[in-house]
Amino acid sequence: MTARRSSDTTKTTILRAARERFAAQGYERTTIRAVAADAEIDPSMVMRYFGSKDGLFEAALAVDLRMPDLRAVPAGELPAALVRHFVDRWEGDPADDALLVLLRSAVTNERGAARMREVFATQVAPALVAALGPDRAARAAGLVAAQLLGLALTRYLLRLPAVTALTPDELVAGLAPAVAATLSAAHP
Repeated sequence: MTARRSSDTTKTTILRAARERFAAQGYERTTIRAVAADAEIDPSMVMRYFGSKDGLFEAALAVDLRMPDLRAVPAGELPAALVRHFVDRWEGDPADDALLVLLRSAVTNERGAARMREVFATQVAPALVAALGPDRAARAAGLVAAQLLGLALTRYLLRLPAVTALTPDELVAGLAPAVAATLSAAHP
């Protein structure tokens, strides 16, 4: 006889399985049955908690970047702080990171792409505005996002050997100068 899970534990287990499945297969190829099998529960439980595949996808894409307060970061340290934040985030548990699921899904699913735009507009851009001011941040936000998402794509999704071979410190040291150049080019 298996032990019963609490409601919160069951929901967390389903979301973890869904994120892994959506990250590996994308929205179109992921099924409720496959997620349920991965979570070792009946498919009806997925429907009970999330209502539909769309509801599950929306919940799996809930992203809190946990952006630090960048106002306190000295300007010369800002590029490294940004890169370090994202590297630490992805290195913690890439399989459970909704941002990576979102990145993979955004390429083939318009709802995923819209959510990605929303996340960067509501979380990254305001953090940059606080640190750089509105004029500089508006010019820099998209290019900084391209650099950070490019890192995620090449290291965590495509797993390019030249990028996966780097330590987190090497990633920060290698990418921070490019982010610094982007931020300095954003001067009005």
